[in-house]
Amino acid sequence: MANLIDTVEIAGAAVYGVRQMSYTVDGAAGKDYGAALTAAAFKESTAIEDTMNSYAVVVRQRTRKLEDLGTVMAGLNSGVTTLKVKDTESSDRTDKMSILAEAHSLAAKYGITVTCVAYEFSDGVYKAQMRRDDIYRAQNQVQYEMDREDNDLKQDMVSLNSLMSKRDNAFSAAARLIKKANDAASNTIGNIGG
Repeated sequence: MANLIDTVEIAGAAVYGVRQMSYTVDGAAGKDYGAALTAAAFKESTAIEDTMNSYAVVVRQRTRKLEDLGTVMAGLNSGVTTLKVKDTESSDRTDKMSILAEAHSLAAKYGITVTCVAYEFSDGVYKAQMRRDDIYRAQNQVQYEMDREDNDLKQDMVSLNSLMSKRDNAFSAAARLIKKANDAASNTIGNIGG
């Protein structure tokens, strides 16, 4: 892997006995000190930016999973409302509902089992039916997964916010460093010329 910055002495060039240099910055030859300093100063901030982009992707995926699990839970809750209130047997069944079929397929996407005991296809829609014990078990499983995912999302958000602060600080530090170098160069030129 090539260096970010390589120094090349300019043959025969010296100012007050100080050899003059040219820089190869990220593979591009003939760059000056300012370009080399800028590349070095902003290297950290761009590395942090790349890491932030990865975290942002993870945060979006976790958010999507939480939304999907919320849809699954809503479907299960709708199914529970169709169960008998009296004589609660574990074998009681919900009504056949399209939202339960959707909950089944959406939960399976995340490795969660939503056990349906009957399916039917009518009017272009899949409908499913669940037993009381299966639907309560599925609710608990989905709720656990939502809590776990929410906790992970919060941790990722804290990490993302921390990276954003580090990136902003790195950009500010790089800008200050470059400004100081430019001021020093201007002062030196001013002193030589005066």
